[in-house]
Amino acid sequence: MYHTWMRYFTPSPVHHRLGLVCLGVGLQHGALPTVGPRTLDHHVAVVVSAGSGWYRAPDGRRTTVTAPALIWLTPGTPHHYSADPDTGWDEAFVDFTGPATTTYTELGYIEPDRPVVPLSDAAAPRAAIGRIARAARRGNPLLEVETGAAVHELLVALRRARADTNADGDPVLTALARDAFQPLSVAEHAARHGMTQAELRTAVRRAAGCSPKDYLLTIRLGRAKELLAATELPVAAVARRIGYDDPAYFSRLFTRRVGTAPVRFREQQGRAVPGGWSDRIPDPEHPPTIAGRSV
Repeated sequence: MYHTWMRYFTPSPVHHRLGLVCLGVGLQHGALPTVGPRTLDHHVAVVVSAGSGWYRAPDGRRTTVTAPALIWLTPGTPHHYSADPDTGWDEAFVDFTGPATTTYTELGYIEPDRPVVPLSDAAAPRAAIGRIARAARRGNPLLEVETGAAVHELLVALRRARADTNADGDPVLTALARDAFQPLSVAEHAARHGMTQAELRTAVRRAAGCSPKDYLLTIRLGRAKELLAATELPVAAVARRIGYDDPAYFSRLFTRRVGTAPVRFREQQGRAVPGGWSDRIPDPEHPPTIAGRSV
């Protein structure tokens, strides 16, 4: 015995230009029928929140699926999977496509070479799918935009829920971000993790879709922008704060990557932050105020 609810829709070409479009959503539980072998022309994220079953790859290898888990179905890849016929499983699935899938794949949010992904918790992905299901009600004039936005949210929720990350994200990325402003080479960062440079490159590429050098640079330049926009520190002081002793080199690097010089970037922001700079994340329930007004 099994129970199924699903909706399918056909977004217009205009909606495809949003980057991601939702093609369908479904919620199922019980001893579901075996899926495949089949091949699709779009992506499907299948979130298994309870129960177990199996997934068979194109080469015939069979992988046990134990909840919570994600099954990635990617375009052009034959797949074959099933819930355990005795116990069944609970699943929620979303069919989607769009040009942004290429970028999400490059960034490691979609993993074609890893069709079965253990999750630490299925609650957040299921909540995102629930929002898609609610938006899929008949006659919703915002259907395509609401569901498309929720697919973006779902991909982020799935990335955070991967069992090889912690609550703050990937442990390697967390450590790199913490040490980004120290004058360390990529080799020294790798040694701190007991990894070779090749292993660090693989880990960062998989987690962030870029090289360790680019990831560290992104962290540094992000902080530089914050300091330029929110403080009156000289450019040389900003450079030192983010790990560059040579302000001329920092200025050239900033200009090349951001597209404008540090001084010009500060002028474009055109604002000062009353009360000084803070790196504390404000409480959304109690935002900072100035003279009784929210800011």
